[in-house]
Amino acid sequence: MTEFTLTKDADGVGTITWDVPGKSMNVMSFDGLKQLSECIDQALADDEIKGVILTSGKEGSFAGGMDLNLLAAMKDEAGDNPAKGLFDGTMDIHALLRKIELAGMDAKTKKGGKPIAAVLPGTAAGIGMELPLSTHRIFAGENPKAKYGLPEILVGIFPGAGGTTRMVRKVGAIAAAPLLLEGKMLDVNKAKAAGYIDEVAADPMAAAKEWVLNAKDTDIVKPWDAKGYKMPGGAPYHPAGFMNFVGASAMVHGKTQGAFPAAKALLSAVYEGALVDFDTALRIEARWFTTVLMNPSSGAMIQSLFLNKEALDKGAVRPAGISDQSVKKIGVLGAGMMGAGIALVSAQAGMEVVLIDRDQVAADKGKAYTETYLDKGMKRGKVTAEKKEAMLGRITATPDLDQLKGCDLIIEAVFEDPSVKAEMTKKVEAIIPEDCIFASNTSTLPITDLAQASVRPEQFIGIHFFSPVEKMLLVEIIKGKETGDRAVAKALDYVRQIRKTPIVVNDARFFYCNRCIIPYLNEGARMVTEGISPVLIDNAARQLGFPVGPITLTDETSIDLAAKIARATKAAMGDAYPESGADDLIFWMEEQGRLGRKSKAGFFDYDEKGKRQGYWKGMQDKYPLAAEQPDLIEVQERLMFSQVLEAVRALEEGVVEDIREADVGAILAWGFAPWSGGPLSWLDIIGAPYAAERCDQLSEKYGDRFTCPPLLREMAEKGQTFYGRFDPEAKAA
Repeated sequence: MTEFTLTKDADGVGTITWDVPGKSMNVMSFDGLKQLSECIDQALADDEIKGVILTSGKEGSFAGGMDLNLLAAMKDEAGDNPAKGLFDGTMDIHALLRKIELAGMDAKTKKGGKPIAAVLPGTAAGIGMELPLSTHRIFAGENPKAKYGLPEILVGIFPGAGGTTRMVRKVGAIAAAPLLLEGKMLDVNKAKAAGYIDEVAADPMAAAKEWVLNAKDTDIVKPWDAKGYKMPGGAPYHPAGFMNFVGASAMVHGKTQGAFPAAKALLSAVYEGALVDFDTALRIEARWFTTVLMNPSSGAMIQSLFLNKEALDKGAVRPAGISDQSVKKIGVLGAGMMGAGIALVSAQAGMEVVLIDRDQVAADKGKAYTETYLDKGMKRGKVTAEKKEAMLGRITATPDLDQLKGCDLIIEAVFEDPSVKAEMTKKVEAIIPEDCIFASNTSTLPITDLAQASVRPEQFIGIHFFSPVEKMLLVEIIKGKETGDRAVAKALDYVRQIRKTPIVVNDARFFYCNRCIIPYLNEGARMVTEGISPVLIDNAARQLGFPVGPITLTDETSIDLAAKIARATKAAMGDAYPESGADDLIFWMEEQGRLGRKSKAGFFDYDEKGKRQGYWKGMQDKYPLAAEQPDLIEVQERLMFSQVLEAVRALEEGVVEDIREADVGAILAWGFAPWSGGPLSWLDIIGAPYAAERCDQLSEKYGDRFTCPPLLREMAEKGQTFYGRFDPEAKAA
């Protein structure tokens, strides 16, 4: 399969075109690396070729990065010494890019090389950005949709093909930080302004050709290969540079709490590499890159946040044999915060939206949510007046249910009361087309029960959004006992239209996500009643990689909501309901009128603007702090096991049918320790035998909620892993 081809024109310019067959965007493979090396060798050896342009055969893009299976292959092929295989494979890539960079020039005089330019017609990410950085000048087209960056950190690794070393030397550590440490993808103008791209042109191929034909020897010597090079912003031993690196270290640890191995390794590679010459810096980068790849965290993050997420986004769990169910006209019942958010993302995706509420004022208020959102976008230069007008024009805000005629999907987001929802279901089903799918956005009420109000239960489904809808990446789709395949396909196609990741689960109390989140919140509350410091509880969670601790999260989601859920659950379960100190604390806080951020009083004190001022000292009046606080690891394991055991039980009971959904859903829904790859991946990292043993210890000390599930016990006895036993990809293979 030909991925790179070399051609030359009458003016002596060679063009190496990257065009991977069968792919909408280029990705790098072993064959691709070999072919690129051969093309570079041919171009440098051909006396008729004066210079080279490296570009893409894909319209609107350059490359989307590296095939991450390539990294796994390097590791596997090394046999008993996987670290050596990864390091050697990485150094081979460095050698290729260094060959491009030096371009045949004399090692001492830096003369006689051939100019090599990169032309990026559009998006360049990962190695798709690292490769151009090794050329002598980067040209980009005027493509407003294109994005440029190095997003590797988001999947648990860092740019290891020279991107880390070159970017820092090109623009300095501070200027490189947004790309390297945050994985930001920038549009073409911002990338040019930041110095990541050298030139933007209407015809980048023509501009690159002119530059190649006129480039001098000095034009193709990279700054770091020239005498007297000084790193922008200063090297670590320079006073200014020293402060930059101190600041970068503080920023990384402040944001990651030390929970993400790749961020620390990246910072080490940058710091150590800045102290030595360029080629030594590449070796240092390769060693730290290998260290990260050998850490099970990187494999887990790649598996969940790249491979699994991509599979789910592409419809891995979509029922077979169902035709396209894309939504054209959607009805949203309820114009509160959730309904307004659903209307916003639906209109954003190009759908016609009918936003219903009890009166015109309430409906208009829901539509105004979209207008406010668009106004903010206009201030940031991301939304035009034309786009705003078009989006608002797609939303009809009205109390008139007759406007729902012609809808092919209804999403009900009214008050969380079964009788209210049942009444709306009956009214709306009398108006909408018979083939229209009806979905409820409930977060806790069983879909099978709600479907009893429907005359078409096979077309009734749950579509559970997380708040705020426009920001959260996950949507949980819930199948009732009678939900049919077309309803599932419709929900999945709709979620794909609004560019979110779906998981599909079977109906059960709290579904999947809330089933795991609630024990996390409850465990934090229990600890408070035991006299454990809320500061320790929240920071223990943050140091595990959670965005917020359970005490903070309860304040954000509201204490009266927690109380309502507890009462409803107790009413439904009767004597089977597990009484706990967490309920006592929540009900007491509710009695005190401390309902969380929304009331500017909860587990935290707040100022008039709603900014947290510190933990409320009044908690200790009822639950005094224990004189001796527990070990950090003990607190962390209680928080982790309270969630992961529910994930195992959900898999065991068939609520979750695909382990990819369990892991991806946990990370995207409530920020479950992303470095771990998700709850089931975390159990694979620590091993089922240790997990089962720890369950026994925790249950003996803290109660039955930590009892080891039979599935986990069985896997511990057999020495199995979740991805070894349940991975759908492995079964397909």
